[in-house]
Amino acid sequence: MLCGKEDFFMQKNRKAQKLGIFGSLQVMTMAAMLTAMSVVIGIFCKSFLNFGGGLFRITFENLPILLSGIMFGPGIGGVVGAATDIVSYFLSGQVYPINPIVTVGAALVGIVSGMLAKYVFKHKGYARLIIPCAVAHIIGSMTVKSIGLVTFYGVAVLWRIPLYLVIAFLEIVLICAMYRNSAVRKLIDKGIKEKTVGDEKNEVK
Repeated sequence: MLCGKEDFFMQKNRKAQKLGIFGSLQVMTMAAMLTAMSVVIGIFCKSFLNFGGGLFRITFENLPILLSGIMFGPGIGGVVGAATDIVSYFLSGQVYPINPIVTVGAALVGIVSGMLAKYVFKHKGYARLIIPCAVAHIIGSMTVKSIGLVTFYGVAVLWRIPLYLVIAFLEIVLICAMYRNSAVRKLIDKGIKEKTVGDEKNEVK
């Protein structure tokens, strides 16, 4: 009877650890932290680095979204990107409705970076960082977000593309600099999601 009860509770614990797309509580916590970081960075930049009535903004809010995609894959990267845009919208107190195209663009930043880093550039190294981040910026931020912002600013929004080329370059440089840290390199190369229950037990020992 005791063995049966232990097996029952072990199975419940294992199911509890499989938290949907996140796979584990550790990954979900990291994803939530990256989302919060992106929201805070976005709010700060909107307050102090905003020019032209919102048309031009120097912001690094995509940095945590890119990291989430690279570390955990396209699914979690997309969730972090979309969640960041939605949370930022509600915290900003905007009177106009949320722009779904901009939300899709934010999600694509995480999805594209995750797809390329996890499935195309599987080898370790800077190529796994530089190319996914650059392509994610071009598709998600420069293209899709710009299309969404045309609704509010017209074709003048196209002037933000050269600015985002510079921002993309700076974010890639920052991510590569972070990659030099051994702890960050371990997260990016292996990914927390790839850890098994057995690995976690070994770490405790």
